[in-house]
Amino acid sequence: MLQRIKTHIAAIKERDPAAPSWLEILVTYPSVHALFFHRVAHRVYKARLRFLARFISQMARFLTGIEIHPGAIIGKHLFIDHGMGVVIGETAIIGDNVMMYHGVTLGGVTNDPNHKAKRHPTIEDGVIIGAGAKVLGDITIGTNARIGSNAVVTRSVLSHKTVIGVPAHEANVTALNRGEFVSYGTPCDGVTDDPIKLLNCLNQELAETKKRLAALEEGQANKDQVKSKTPKAS
Repeated sequence: MLQRIKTHIAAIKERDPAAPSWLEILVTYPSVHALFFHRVAHRVYKARLRFLARFISQMARFLTGIEIHPGAIIGKHLFIDHGMGVVIGETAIIGDNVMMYHGVTLGGVTNDPNHKAKRHPTIEDGVIIGAGAKVLGDITIGTNARIGSNAVVTRSVLSHKTVIGVPAHEANVTALNRGEFVSYGTPCDGVTDDPIKLLNCLNQELAETKKRLAALEEGQANKDQVKSKTPKAS
């Protein structure tokens, strides 16, 4: 346990330039505290003491602002920078050396009462998830992938790829494709998304919406016409 804490703190110092000493990390970083509580809660959860496990996780949420379901499986050296508002669901699986920022959600999209069903994402090793990103459903985020801030991801992402936007789509970011570390998932000057392409997509969606609306109006008009010709019962 002591060795795991030491290597975890070393991993945080490597990725956070604002971390001057191991003592400050140990005492003041909510990520360290949340993961400590999770290790305890997860063991209790596996022992089928579900209520006690949830109680421990909710205490951790109260103290750190980070909500991790005790059923989630988390690998080594997860670093949740800042941490406030992070939610990690019951069947989420997180690999080694993953980094995420505040406001991230690893959530489900179904209400299947079967607790054995996989409802939450699998995050492979080395992934960075930017602030406010939502990764939803039983999908896989491949090794060293990058999720841009505030992205909404509902489909699997290949290894070494970067996705941004709502809904998330692949961005052309060469630095991240080489596996370099970039805070918040994407560099400020490295995203070369094509605005013309986005406008074309919006125009296409608008045209399809107009067609559907016209079809609905025509159908309603036909119904009204048939109704007007139907003789009323005396």
